[in-house]
Amino acid sequence: MCISFKQLLTGSLLLFVSVYPTIAQNHWVGSWAASQQLVEPNNSIPADDLRDATLRQVVHLSIGGAEIRLHLSNRFGTAPLHFTSVHVARLASSAPEQIDPATDKSVRFSGQPDATVPAGADYVSDPIRFPVPALANLTVTLHIDSVPAAQTGHPGSRATSYLAHGDLVSATELPNAQKFEHWYFLAGVDVAAPPPSGSIVALGDSITDGHGATTDANNRWPDVLARRLQSNPATQGIAVLNQGIGGNRVLLDGIGPNALARFDHDVLAQPGVRFLIILEGINDIGTLARTAEVPRAEHDALVSRIDAAYNQMIVRAHTHGIRVIGATILPFVGSGYYHPGPLSEADRQAINQWIRAPGHFDAVVDFDKVSRDSQHLDHLLLAFDSGDHLHPSPAGYAAMADAIPLSLFTATPSVAAGAP
Repeated sequence: MCISFKQLLTGSLLLFVSVYPTIAQNHWVGSWAASQQLVEPNNSIPADDLRDATLRQVVHLSIGGAEIRLHLSNRFGTAPLHFTSVHVARLASSAPEQIDPATDKSVRFSGQPDATVPAGADYVSDPIRFPVPALANLTVTLHIDSVPAAQTGHPGSRATSYLAHGDLVSATELPNAQKFEHWYFLAGVDVAAPPPSGSIVALGDSITDGHGATTDANNRWPDVLARRLQSNPATQGIAVLNQGIGGNRVLLDGIGPNALARFDHDVLAQPGVRFLIILEGINDIGTLARTAEVPRAEHDALVSRIDAAYNQMIVRAHTHGIRVIGATILPFVGSGYYHPGPLSEADRQAINQWIRAPGHFDAVVDFDKVSRDSQHLDHLLLAFDSGDHLHPSPAGYAAMADAIPLSLFTATPSVAAGAP
């Protein structure tokens, strides 16, 4: 009997399907995230403190789900980083420094309780059956046996972390723990959510990261936005991922990589991302003439480069079907750190004009208009000023979040790929 090539190919495909059956996949959506950077020396954990150490960190989720998974990071490490064990748990309701032991659960990586993350890499855990409600506080406890060559993390946590010697990943409370407001080696928490769910990435600097917010109060503007989304039945499936870095710039590295350099990791790689809010540029403007005024031509060149960088981010996001919302830059005249002059203020106005102009962003949120003093348009409103005339207060962050129309997130994004 002669077998045709078509019959042979069909049989081979059937054999392949029978050997490799289709596996049902969860729809993963990022519920919490933190931008990673090389931790500068003054925020690093001393080597002796990190040897045979248990590190417990608290993160505040946005949406909930029946399963979770973790993203660990050694992105800026120069050697492999070994975690001997990793646990998750809910905080105890009676004491903020304790976990609820009934919820404590081991995290696995390819079925193993430990994980070795290569230098420059991130690592995703196995799915964990761990139901969490929206806006829950989750603890992630890591045990590290040896000191990493370089520390990857997020110094501006605005949340208390705990460090103690020994392997205490399941301990209800860490005895004699050091306390600090930094996160290390933890890049994200995803939840399994229904397919319509998705996330908003808030890409920004210290104003998004929450400088001036209250420690452990979760009152940065992305936090307040997450609570508003949960209060509206039409948007309860939309998460908010805070990808702000203090001191971050659009064009040049500073504290952390520049916005364009980290765009792939912090925006495009986020599970379930559907929307992007960009609030960047104030540090570029402020740094240009921070120590001395520069010629007008340099100001004009900066504005042009920032506008072009925004356009690059829009194009790259649109290629992935992400709707991009531009946020205008807040006023900062009076800042003792940047002490902006008339030319720097003119730069801010020119960039905001580009942001507001039709044909660039898919939508605009006018944070400038919301936060400024109506009598002095180049100053923050006193009630929204944290005191440094640069960063908003918790009241200012709440006003910013309240100014974002939730209707922006109730429809499936529809963008022309690569064409803002």
